[in-house]
Amino acid sequence: MPERRLSAREFLALVTDDTTFTELPYPARESKPDGPLAWQGYDASRARAADRTGESESVVCGTATVSGTQAVLIAFEFGFLGGSLGERTGDRLESAYAYAREHRLPVVPLVATGGSRMQEGMIALTQLQRVARQSVLTREAGLPQIAVLRDPTTGGGWATLGAGADVILALPGAQVGFAGSRVRPPDADPTAYTAEAQVAAGAADAVVRQEELKETLGRWLRLLTTPWVGQAPVPAALGASGPPATGRDTLGASDRSAATAAVAAAREDARGALSARGTAADLPVTAREAAQDAGRGHSSAADLPVAAQDTRPAVDLPVTGWEAVQRARSPQRPRAERYLDAYFTHRVAISGDRCGGVDAGMLCGFGERAGRTVAYAAQAGTATRPAGYRTAARLIRLAGRLGIPVLTLVDTPGAANDAAAEREGAGAAIADLFGAVAGARTPLTTLLIGEGGSGGALALAAPGNTWATPDSYFSVIAPELAAAILKRPPDETEATADQLRVRPQDLAELGVIRTTWPG
Repeated sequence: MPERRLSAREFLALVTDDTTFTELPYPARESKPDGPLAWQGYDASRARAADRTGESESVVCGTATVSGTQAVLIAFEFGFLGGSLGERTGDRLESAYAYAREHRLPVVPLVATGGSRMQEGMIALTQLQRVARQSVLTREAGLPQIAVLRDPTTGGGWATLGAGADVILALPGAQVGFAGSRVRPPDADPTAYTAEAQVAAGAADAVVRQEELKETLGRWLRLLTTPWVGQAPVPAALGASGPPATGRDTLGASDRSAATAAVAAAREDARGALSARGTAADLPVTAREAAQDAGRGHSSAADLPVAAQDTRPAVDLPVTGWEAVQRARSPQRPRAERYLDAYFTHRVAISGDRCGGVDAGMLCGFGERAGRTVAYAAQAGTATRPAGYRTAARLIRLAGRLGIPVLTLVDTPGAANDAAAEREGAGAAIADLFGAVAGARTPLTTLLIGEGGSGGALALAAPGNTWATPDSYFSVIAPELAAAILKRPPDETEATADQLRVRPQDLAELGVIRTTWPG
């Protein structure tokens, strides 16, 4: 069950920093007696609502900081005629969005509404068009919109301010749905109209408890307003056969500190050099490359502190194509979760394709790295479903609007190929992701961390900037399936894998991928 319904100002106090909220001015509008339809008793109803709530309309708009990040907040007052949208509501919403664009601030609708105000008829309904336009203009301006769904969020308010936001958080047990409780079929399942059901259907991102909302909202606002500058760095390979860390952990504390500082400085200067060149080239992988790229005066590895030199031994690469496949499929190989945990200080997830689907095998969201934000879309080793491709496309487009670079991790045996996947639009979903990657407005960095199964894997890969770990393979088709198509016996599968040239070193030689190891 939802918690006690808070008023608009109580909810604002819950999520904003103390004494930071300032209400925005709104345009005055003279109304005809009883509104545009001369609805008998409408003026009296508004007067009673004002007396009961202390508000003159169903929304309170203003600016405040949320855990230190300034934003425009729009709080609905459900006690004022059910939080319904009328003409004066539209005036205030339009003014708030315009202020956000003028001052480059994110927008946070705190929604609790039953929909459009009946006493104003079609005039009220057309406010949804005004709100939709303001949302689109704000999106085009590159400003994030994070909606919080309170109880209830129904009708046009859900279909514009709520569902139209970039990120959608909801309170537990909140009633959420286009159809309000009084206009549903009498036999409708009430659990379908809940925050939890919307998350499960991919229409909202997360259910957040009220006591955790301020922290969660603050984290989202920080992440979506502090993008990493330039291309996302390539993650280090974590597999057992990847570059080991031996030779560094045996150093003394002072040597480690000096080495760490040297590497950090070299990489920072390298990023500056890349920015100055205005190129999408990759960031240097080793300290030696970083120092040389930045022109720090180190002409050779010997000029760097010993811990910063690239002294890694030769990588244990797979000898045969079949060995590459077996290593990528090994249950001991690190999966996406481990890579993301190692790469980010913390991260938050988006969920769902906004078309009724969720794929737990596609991890998407935003994470903090060195105080800046990188977006991520990572396959978790399973066959990717259509909802997963659509969610990744959604993530890449959102990151592009917000100027945030994207890291993708490829690891899938391929796209889901069951009948359900076809009914869910597998081909169209994969095409959508190919298009999102091809049209990305911010740099994409891809690391192949395991299986690269055909087009279902390639759709998530950045052209020209896909890297690979030693525990990975990429193939036009799985060797077993290739052998079957060629009518070869099963015992020729291993030879077929060699013919396909699926090993990471083969792929590098073919120019398909780049490598995370020296040499």
